[in-house]
Amino acid sequence: MDIKIIGAGLGGLATSCLLAHQGHNVTILEKNSAPGGKINEHSANGFRFDTGPSLLTMPFILEKLFEYCDEDIANFLDIRPLDPICRYFFPSGVQFDCYQDTGLNVAQIQEFAPNDVQPYKKFLTYAEQLYEHTKEAFLFNPLYGLSDLSSLNLTDFFKIDAFTTVSNRVNDNFKSQELRKFFKRFTTYNGSSPFQAPATLNVIPHVELSMGGYYINGGMYSLIEGLTSLAQSQGVAIHYETEITKINSSDNVISGITDVDNNVWPADIVVSNSDASETYLHLVNRDDLSSFKRKKVASVEPSCSGFVLMLGTDKTYNALSHHNIFFSEDYEKEFQQIFDAKIMPEDPTIYIANTSHSNPDHAPKGGSNLFLLVNAPYLSDTIDWSKEKSTYSKKIIQKLQERGLTDLSDHITYSQTITPRDFYQKYRSNKGSIYGTSSNSKWSAFMRPKNKCRSIKGLYLVGGSTHPGGGIPLVTLSAFHAVELINRFEN
Repeated sequence: MDIKIIGAGLGGLATSCLLAHQGHNVTILEKNSAPGGKINEHSANGFRFDTGPSLLTMPFILEKLFEYCDEDIANFLDIRPLDPICRYFFPSGVQFDCYQDTGLNVAQIQEFAPNDVQPYKKFLTYAEQLYEHTKEAFLFNPLYGLSDLSSLNLTDFFKIDAFTTVSNRVNDNFKSQELRKFFKRFTTYNGSSPFQAPATLNVIPHVELSMGGYYINGGMYSLIEGLTSLAQSQGVAIHYETEITKINSSDNVISGITDVDNNVWPADIVVSNSDASETYLHLVNRDDLSSFKRKKVASVEPSCSGFVLMLGTDKTYNALSHHNIFFSEDYEKEFQQIFDAKIMPEDPTIYIANTSHSNPDHAPKGGSNLFLLVNAPYLSDTIDWSKEKSTYSKKIIQKLQERGLTDLSDHITYSQTITPRDFYQKYRSNKGSIYGTSSNSKWSAFMRPKNKCRSIKGLYLVGGSTHPGGGIPLVTLSAFHAVELINRFEN
């Protein structure tokens, strides 16, 4: 079959590899000049930054992708465990280096929160049980039709802790403010608030703490380079600077796509790696979707966005590891400002990726490449980013100087920002969101857009805005789900 894929992000590339290996004629159309989508990189003045995901979990899913295509992932990617996975800085002055080795973590917790040592061990067991109850019922299941549901153990649905919030469950288990913040932060991995999202998302700590956190040597963009190479070896054609403006259909059956220059690309099947909301609201014919469906899509709450500050410095900071988190004083207020008031937090939690810690060539000798990320509200009328970005950049730098990065402003030789407005303009993500749909309700994590459109025959969707969610492993799974559904319905 002739298959056209909109977008050369992770979902589009992974899908193309799987379909091309099956013998289909696959072409990817990408609006930007390079592949990757939100997994991208930026280089300037001798500094190199990953501008998307910076931590890899569940690498066995990527291994499965390469194995499916009869390739060894080791020939494409050098995946290495990180130790520590992340370094945490708390307002109390406590520093916590989080390792995959539970014993090393417990030894530190014994020092700053001795009463939470046993609760820590108990919580890891609870998180593992959540994973066991959700992996087959949710992660590794396309959840499209009755056949997908009939194979499930329905008792698992009653054991996923969906009727309380992440925050409430964490507070029930821990007394120390440090561990409460530590376990609540994992919800931000899919752009949600721990004070609203269901406790089901407490599965995420298991994925990182028990299954491990990894880095791809050379930078996370190496994943995109590896997948692009794999796709081309499978016969996939990729066209860059080709923005798609319309998905064509006749009688609710796919016929092709049209680009911004009005070129028509015929197709038997279209796979959209564009944001699901963008796909349904702006690319498909209005007549192909009911008004109910359009209203439902338009009403979906996006995940949060992010404000990024890339700093190149002429100094290294011994206090920093590869991944670093500087927590705010009032975590709940921070999320209220992001999701309810839709303003930038006054006292933000600041994430720093310092890949020059692992790859010194990512910065000039003696320097550092600091990728700073602060959670931000999705686009609304409350923030004018043309004015806000300079002011907020100074605020972040000042906060870090107060937290131990002394005289940071005096050592910056390069600076660049990425705002929610930039995320929207470059990737057409829903209101500039980073992770697609938020999970700020009991069932929203399970109700993401499916990987097959029900009303248009031949239209499939992949990426972080679709089932099963955002992040490298889940986006890769969306490709497997889409291909499974294509094989089910199109052959």
